[in-house]
Amino acid sequence: MVIDTNILIELHRKEEEVRENITVISVIEFPPILRYEKFHGEIYTIKPEDQILAIKLQRRLRRLGKPKSVPDLLIAAICINRNEELLTKDEDFLEVSKVSELKLKIQK
Repeated sequence: MVIDTNILIELHRKEEEVRENITVISVIEFPPILRYEKFHGEIYTIKPEDQILAIKLQRRLRRLGKPKSVPDLLIAAICINRNEELLTKDEDFLEVSKVSELKLKIQK
């Protein structure tokens, strides 16, 4: 499972263990994770195939009049290409999951 930055920050704030994976996008958005001793997950970097899929996702979403941010598109593409489920509080990913194979869990 991959956790989105909003989940990561919450776990960090509560000083909880983080065993889930994250993307480099989360590291860019929240650099303190690199020094967090309770982080034990893997950091997925952006590969060329992730960029290509992000473009395809954006094309599909734009056709629906619902474009998304570059970070969200890259996070979704990374998860899809690695067959990982994404845990997030961001409901914008629901629209991405409707035009792709993104496995998604929204935390309330």
